[in-house]
Amino acid sequence: MWFIYLLSWLALIIQITFITLSIAAGLYYLAELVEEYTHATAKVIKYMIISVTAVYVGLFLFEELPLSLIGTGFLAHGVYYLLLQTFPYILLTSPSFIVSVVLLVVQHYLAFSYFSTVWYPFSEVLAFFTLCLWLVPFMFFVSLSANELVLPTLAEQAPQQPVEKEDIVTNYFMKKSKKYGLLSFFKFAQDSLLPQRVKKQY
Repeated sequence: MWFIYLLSWLALIIQITFITLSIAAGLYYLAELVEEYTHATAKVIKYMIISVTAVYVGLFLFEELPLSLIGTGFLAHGVYYLLLQTFPYILLTSPSFIVSVVLLVVQHYLAFSYFSTVWYPFSEVLAFFTLCLWLVPFMFFVSLSANELVLPTLAEQAPQQPVEKEDIVTNYFMKKSKKYGLLSFFKFAQDSLLPQRVKKQY
């Protein structure tokens, strides 16, 4: 009896490991797709924002969710739409990005508060969190690494600094020396954790 119990825990650890590796591989593939097709990604995110806004309209018409939860959802997706104006270049210190993060936290607080007091089946709660709270922010999170490959423009210069037109490329690459995106993290993990393949020369 105890032996198969230990085997069940071993199998659970193996399953969790495989699920984690699968999620990491999927995120890496998505990050590569976003870097390759930034214009198409912007269109996909735009249509996602419109679709989730339509879901919020449906929730307002057909469900009895609190108006604060639905209102912050409308407001958050309006701010997400503002983030698309400079996509794929997203400045992490811009007011629209900071407001979107704050609204995401507020939405989670309101959703947890509501669903902890009113009973819904787990599948319905998970559907609300997946479609209304996580879908669009997850796409922005995956696409954060895409702005590492954006060509330099005059819009990226800070307003306090004088713009030198002949030196914009040099300034751009000096500012972009450190990369903090999702794809950079996965490449760092790949280089540091996985063994390197050495080609044999004959």
